[in-house]
Amino acid sequence: MNYITHDPNLDKKETKTATKQILTQIGEFQYLMHAEEKHSLLIILQGLDASGKDGLTRGLLKYCNPVGYSIKSFKKPMPEEYAHDFLWRVHKHSPAKGTIQVFIRSHYEDILVPTVEKIFPEETIEARYELINNFEKLLEHNGTKVLKFFLNVSKEVQEKRLKERIEIERKFWKHNDGDWETRKKFDAYLAVYEKILTRCNTIPWQVVHADTNWQKLYFVAKTVLETFESLDMSWPPLETELFQNKTL
Repeated sequence: MNYITHDPNLDKKETKTATKQILTQIGEFQYLMHAEEKHSLLIILQGLDASGKDGLTRGLLKYCNPVGYSIKSFKKPMPEEYAHDFLWRVHKHSPAKGTIQVFIRSHYEDILVPTVEKIFPEETIEARYELINNFEKLLEHNGTKVLKFFLNVSKEVQEKRLKERIEIERKFWKHNDGDWETRKKFDAYLAVYEKILTRCNTIPWQVVHADTNWQKLYFVAKTVLETFESLDMSWPPLETELFQNKTL
């Protein structure tokens, strides 16, 4: 597990400039991965309400080609999903080779919410920790690099952001009365997250300070870029019979 804390020594203007360069490189690597079709990338974003998952996704993919990525936001399971195993709805959205898939919330919701809200028996939830570890190992075995980010927002900043959703018109659409009810269980949800971060760390978590959006994007983007650089990708060779042994 890697903890990325707030860095008071970072200059905001310089960091934003560096972030733009990193995001541009991510866009170039994403296009290369799409062309090569040997690797895929799954980015899992977890965090309490108002931790900035949507905004981070928008910024992270700013220079990527839409043909090569997808975004899936997991909400309460529908009846058809409840009729299958809990990973069924998740597995079918895992990325194909050559693509990026972002999960805004994920299979971890199937531990988090049932634990706090006491939806299922404890033994049912307990079994899910190792099932998730095995699922993520399966994805990596198949050539999918899995990156997991927990966006760690403080209780004070969460309250500020939730209030903005009822005070600022352009943020009204984000408001959900249920978020205030969930906030009452802030500590309970955080306690379950601590358990998840410890027991589902076979593929390591990146715990990111989420109170400062520009730092959050910078640190997540750096991790994504480093992952792309580690894949040793190359452009596919020309495959043609028409131009074989011919000169233009």
